[in-house]
Amino acid sequence: MLVRKRRKFLFFSPLGPEKLLNRITSLGASFIKLAQVLATRNDFFPPEYLSKLKMLHDELPAMEREKMQRVFDRAFEKDPFYRFDAEPIASASIGQVHEAWLDKDTRVAVKLRREGIEKQVKADIRILSFFNALFRPLFSHYTKHSLEAVVNEFSSMIQKEVSLNQERENLVKFSETYADMNVAFPTPYEALSSDDALVMSFEEGFRFDDREAMKRHGIDIVPVIETLVKFYTEQMLVRGFFHADPHPGNLLVSKEGRLILLDFGMVKRVPNDTRVAIIELIKAANEQDYERYVSASKRLGTVAYDAPTSELAEFTQRMFDIFNNDALDSSSMQELAFQVMEQTRSLPFKLPQEAIYILRVSAIIEGLGTTYIENFNGIKDILPILQSNIPRALGAKEGILETLIDEFKNLPLDVRAFRNTLYRISEENLSVELSKPQLDVLEKSIKESLKPILTGVVLMISSVFVLLYDQQLRDLALILFGAGLLRLIFRKG
Repeated sequence: MLVRKRRKFLFFSPLGPEKLLNRITSLGASFIKLAQVLATRNDFFPPEYLSKLKMLHDELPAMEREKMQRVFDRAFEKDPFYRFDAEPIASASIGQVHEAWLDKDTRVAVKLRREGIEKQVKADIRILSFFNALFRPLFSHYTKHSLEAVVNEFSSMIQKEVSLNQERENLVKFSETYADMNVAFPTPYEALSSDDALVMSFEEGFRFDDREAMKRHGIDIVPVIETLVKFYTEQMLVRGFFHADPHPGNLLVSKEGRLILLDFGMVKRVPNDTRVAIIELIKAANEQDYERYVSASKRLGTVAYDAPTSELAEFTQRMFDIFNNDALDSSSMQELAFQVMEQTRSLPFKLPQEAIYILRVSAIIEGLGTTYIENFNGIKDILPILQSNIPRALGAKEGILETLIDEFKNLPLDVRAFRNTLYRISEENLSVELSKPQLDVLEKSIKESLKPILTGVVLMISSVFVLLYDQQLRDLALILFGAGLLRLIFRKG
């Protein structure tokens, strides 16, 4: 995939669309999840690849009939359906969806979990963990932590996703939290659902990326995209509870132009400090305050705490100049961005655990937008929405009066906290907590300081063992001792 623009790279030729789809499918659920993100990027893949990769969302090979029946029998002791279609209407990496009726009029969707998916996912995690441990020593300090975060977050999320009980709980909570957002969700039938099967109301609509269907039914996609951006801004930055898998197979548009969200296996909470850092990041970007942008990036954890602010501010300004240039098409924009990033490979960027799915969702939303709008820029659409919601995002109430009442209620607690702080200062018992980025810098600094000392001590001790082993190796012992002593003296070198 990385060499797709070349006919050959060394001795390798890029796979064709059909072969790439088959290869990813054969690798299983974990690799399919990764490829689903790429399947939304029409600025990364040409149309012939996209048409194939989109099949990864809900057109994967279905379970064999015998396996499907075993899962069905395990999920339902007694068949509760008036009618159940054995042929799935959609088949994805974790499960497949069947059409069914509880009676003549009540149509439902039944999601059956793939047989043996838990074992397959656990095997994928072991493989990823093994290779991460094997190659970890080869990577830089920052890259090690980023890879560790990716593997840990991916492992945690995909294990939750294979539980349909967890998905049902997510769906219920999500529907309650966002009941006021003019977005439709399926209604679960909790009494019929289990870890192997999720029974829901049947929601009809067109895939978000089905341009022909939208055009045929006269659906104006621009307000739908606006709703999508507003909805995800509300999820990630205001309420901090978001659907982390909005690929086109999970986003439908009804004939009336209403957004429908499906599949709640991947639902995440954004910690408050992460949300505040992202809000500051977007504000700084809008105001083109690049030093404050870098500062917010450090708080978020995407930039190392000890990174040079001025150098990163310059890099940030160059990147924003590219992405704010409306004259560039998506391909040229990407090419220029890669050129700038290539020149700054030594900059200490990191990928913290909390940011992984936020970045993934942002990439998918951006990809969906570019399907319909040339040079779609999600950040530009997020800014006005966020500006009007910053007080709520930071915990304020809807109205000024409500905010004042809330602050007045908290006043006794604030006075008590202030008094406790003064008491601790007077008793010389005031503790200072370091943030995780600060601890990472401290850990790195300690390791760098101890490394030459340990090397010197090991060399000097080795010289003693050489002498004890053979007195005739005095010259070698002296060389080892001298090297150790020099390492201790010239530690900064």
